[in-house]
Amino acid sequence: MQHVLKRALGLDQYVVMDYLDGELCEGERLLLVSDGVWATLGDASIRSILGEQHDLDAAVKTLVSAAHLAGSQDNASALLIQVDTLGEDDLGDALLQLQQWPLPPALKADQAFEGWKVGSIVAQSRQSIVYRVTDIHEQPWLLKTLPASRHDETGAGQGLLLEEWFLRRVAGRFFPEIHPLPDRQHLYYVMREYRGHTLAELFTGKGPLPLAQWQDLATRLLRATGLLHRRNIIHRDIKPENLLLADDGELRLLDFGLAFCPGLSAVNTEDLPGTPSYIAPEAFNGAEPHPQQDLYAAGVTLYYLLTGQYPYGEIEAFQHRRFGTPIPASRYRPDLPQWLSHSLDKALHADPNQRYETAEQWLLELEQAEHRPLVAKPRPLLEREPLKVWQTLALLSLLFNLVLMIWLMGRH
Repeated sequence: MQHVLKRALGLDQYVVMDYLDGELCEGERLLLVSDGVWATLGDASIRSILGEQHDLDAAVKTLVSAAHLAGSQDNASALLIQVDTLGEDDLGDALLQLQQWPLPPALKADQAFEGWKVGSIVAQSRQSIVYRVTDIHEQPWLLKTLPASRHDETGAGQGLLLEEWFLRRVAGRFFPEIHPLPDRQHLYYVMREYRGHTLAELFTGKGPLPLAQWQDLATRLLRATGLLHRRNIIHRDIKPENLLLADDGELRLLDFGLAFCPGLSAVNTEDLPGTPSYIAPEAFNGAEPHPQQDLYAAGVTLYYLLTGQYPYGEIEAFQHRRFGTPIPASRYRPDLPQWLSHSLDKALHADPNQRYETAEQWLLELEQAEHRPLVAKPRPLLEREPLKVWQTLALLSLLFNLVLMIWLMGRH
């Protein structure tokens, strides 16, 4: 069994990993060969052939041919790759620069800053400042940094770089594009600006969403949430204000300032981030961040877009809220099909073990529901108008008793 590839196939008694940790340089070449090449030619001959052959395909063909000519009876395979350009700095590289990067000065309109032309301030709060900037091609971008008051705040700079890293990690249609900054000299990052309206603005302008539009947006929100979770990132602030329906038709999830990644982000269960009405019940009880909490926030968001209400009522930061059973969305929207109302009830369950386990599970149910009618089946009057039903029954009972009393009095 000496020449059987047991380790490569995972058939050995133990898992043993061979690795080399070092730095890559542009122009370096990496060679992978089978025993049929290496055992026959040896290091010196392989180096000689690679030194003479600059074309990658020609080099591996020469290696395999040389092995065969030298009498190799084993499989002769070779793979050669060349490093053309190095990737961008990773999170570790950025964190190493953190102590050397000061905050940008207060930027003014028409000012030039590290290759950007500064426009107006888009948003300013105690947590961050966002400027509108343009590149050399007059394309609009957003520059995000920290206010001067947070210069010495522990973890603030690292949090901003983590936010940038999260967005790089989930690059795609559902998230803002991040601009590379190889020559950055200050603490900030730049993301693309998209024209459009948040779902909160859409609701304010048009009210509760039609079912077909709601189902389309729900599907896209769950795809974005699932992609985040597969990258081991929890957003922690999903709500209509952070969902942008852009003019290009894409739905994008914004504001990663509260995002969490296990092993990278600090755990603080005493300080609840986010908007109280969108925070999962278990988080109020000190539970650590979990993807289930994002699914709950997505459920509240979708519930609100249908009804304009919150499943447990609006929750204030100072409240000690008790969570029982969510108010069925069908109470506010009688046109909802039964499957949709049940889907929201499951997503909003106070017990996380009773909710959907993943965004993909919920998404699959929604996609299967596309084949069901969006028109609700007629519901019993008692379910649609319980108060009126009981009022009517009480009135009829009162009338019956009056008639009975008059009849009995008439007999005497």
